[in-house]
Amino acid sequence: MSDAELPQSTEPTVQDDFEPVPVFEEAGDMDLRPGADNCYKCSVCDTSCPVAEVDDDFPGPKFQGPEQWRLKRAEDDVGIDDSIMSCSNCMRCDDACPSGVPLSQMHNTARGAYVDEQMSKLSREYVRNRILANYRSLAWVGSKVPRLTNAIMGNSLVQKLNEKLLGITAERDFPAFATQTFREWWAERGGPQVRSDEKRIAYFHGCYSNYNTPEVGKALVRVFESFGYEVAVPRQRCSGTPMFANGMLDDAERAASVNVSELSDLLEEGYDVIASCTSCSMSLRQEYPELFQLSGVEEVAENTWESLEYLRVHEDLEAALEAASVDEQAFAYHAPCHARNQGLDRQAVELFSEVDGVKMEDVGDSCSGISGTYGWKEEKYETSMQIAEDMFEHMHHADGDVGMTECPTCSMQMEHGTGYEIKHPLQLLEDALV
Repeated sequence: MSDAELPQSTEPTVQDDFEPVPVFEEAGDMDLRPGADNCYKCSVCDTSCPVAEVDDDFPGPKFQGPEQWRLKRAEDDVGIDDSIMSCSNCMRCDDACPSGVPLSQMHNTARGAYVDEQMSKLSREYVRNRILANYRSLAWVGSKVPRLTNAIMGNSLVQKLNEKLLGITAERDFPAFATQTFREWWAERGGPQVRSDEKRIAYFHGCYSNYNTPEVGKALVRVFESFGYEVAVPRQRCSGTPMFANGMLDDAERAASVNVSELSDLLEEGYDVIASCTSCSMSLRQEYPELFQLSGVEEVAENTWESLEYLRVHEDLEAALEAASVDEQAFAYHAPCHARNQGLDRQAVELFSEVDGVKMEDVGDSCSGISGTYGWKEEKYETSMQIAEDMFEHMHHADGDVGMTECPTCSMQMEHGTGYEIKHPLQLLEDALV
């Protein structure tokens, strides 16, 4: 079923004459967040970088951001160092910087400039990165025949060929496609089951909850409807997170223009934007207004929330859970880096700590290491696993053997390194309340 056939879809108004924000080679003129010149080389960002911690050849976020930016302003003909492609886009440096330097914005623009100006479009790396960055396009095709796709992509020979030809690691199992996408389920049920003029949310489900884990999207719909919310599921494209990480800013710009147009229309009708993936909410909240000059982008950023965050602010969720009881379960919870950057790293632990039958154990503040597409690259696989060692160790020593996280690629890494079943907090919330 195509997007155009789904309910609540309208054709977006895409700005054909829009001027993109200049990329890194013109960084002296671009509208960087306040603090761009505030770096005093304290190196806190470097010590917080999970890649720099395990890779001695990676120069770290300080070099990738402020130092290269200053150099480019001084000498326009200086190229971007190719180590920018080893940045995983975890954005922990943003959270760590005491001076508010817009490090990840600098990294994104540097990657975009490097890919546009210095990377061969015929290279294996470029082709591989473009495929990974545009997962949604491949997922749309694969989801048409999910069982066949799963069988093909799960074949060890295919995995080895992908590694040899494209540089996509054969060490990981390709995520299985659901036999029914979230949007197909949404259309089959006839859209929203609750109507409200006061409580309205627009669900930005992202690619993974649509094609791979529709149970997360279903849980969100049922939980929000239980609180009396009318749920809209607008037409949407990828949030852009994998595109930012791979320097595909033109692709991200096209996706963002559709998303902002669709979501802006719903904001005017009284909807708030809700994401179940913390990387998706991060894109809409921070990266869109930093990188793109789109009509309505600031309003979308200001009215975007992560799902649990929204309910904790707008509903008495703790009171609703006081009387809840679920089958006894113990969870090993990992807070994604993009949740930490939004101040959401403790929300699941705090929310479920008092629920009868639930034990929620935080497995520490380490990065999962996969960072979206980063850990899928043959040359980055071992680095991603080294970064994750601390998380794996904490999970193995936790009481539970079920993991929990809000990030779909963190969940891949958690399952890959431990064999545990991984759930989203929304699934536990659905079990407790619905």
